[in-house]
Amino acid sequence: MKKKIEDILYEISMPILNKYNFEFVDVEYKKEGGQWYLRLFIDKEDGITIDDCQLVSEAVSDKLDEIDPIDHSYIFEVSSPGIDRPLKTDRDYRKNLNKDLEVKFYDSFEGKKTIEAILLNYDDNKVVLSYNGKEIEVDKKAIAIMRPLIKF
Repeated sequence: MKKKIEDILYEISMPILNKYNFEFVDVEYKKEGGQWYLRLFIDKEDGITIDDCQLVSEAVSDKLDEIDPIDHSYIFEVSSPGIDRPLKTDRDYRKNLNKDLEVKFYDSFEGKKTIEAILLNYDDNKVVLSYNGKEIEVDKKAIAIMRPLIKF
């Protein structure tokens, strides 16, 4: 059921997102603290505003009400993925080429679970990183999460 609801949200939100030139980033349907949440994450080139989220929320909520795919109460949210969102799409990877990243591994890499590296290249299966002055190639399956490194 979970996957089906996520697929439905994707299908009904895409025409709305395309109309306003927003990017579909992700959808999440999960239970937190006894309450179900359906979340749609969107983005655009110069960033998402609260007004953008409200616009999409109202339009997608109307569609959700029409088709009523969920038979229990839930909270629907539309949100920006944030500046430190994990790299998931080809666009995410392109945007972060030659930038500092935080890379977390499932198993340790050179004795560490997390490293800071620069994304040099990527394809469907691997990433090429600059780490400690050397170029390394890492299988994407070994990476738990990779996101922009935020420095203050």
